[in-house]
Amino acid sequence: MLSWIKRSLKGKSHGFSLVEALIAMVILGAISGAFLNGLGTAYKADLLANQKTSAESLVRTEFEYIKDSPYWAYGFSYEIPAPPGTVPPWDADHDALPADYQGYSIEVLGQQINPSTRLTYIGPDMGIQLITIDVYHGNTLMVSSSTYKILR
Repeated sequence: MLSWIKRSLKGKSHGFSLVEALIAMVILGAISGAFLNGLGTAYKADLLANQKTSAESLVRTEFEYIKDSPYWAYGFSYEIPAPPGTVPPWDADHDALPADYQGYSIEVLGQQINPSTRLTYIGPDMGIQLITIDVYHGNTLMVSSSTYKILR
């Protein structure tokens, strides 16, 4: 069978021309470039998804920390990692993130709320606060979430 193929092609083929080879290389290069571009986009999307997941984990952890903390009637604000003097008023040791979260920062704001208007205000405490947590990666806001804390 192989000899039949050799005989039928003998004398009719002189190889590829330079133009054919260049066209094939251009097509292969375009396909390879599109594939590599797709890989780069997928990598960036995965990186962003991991950053969002880490930020959401930090928000949940901080909400649990605040839930387990005493009610602070005057409102509060703090950051983590903490610049000097910005730790939570009830816990001076809560000033750093775990090593796994390098590059992240948290801003927490607790404001008094008027229960009838649901607006923040400054005045006598009415036993309810709006807690807002913002998580940043570098200077980019990744997650912002709010909840209420009630004096019990």
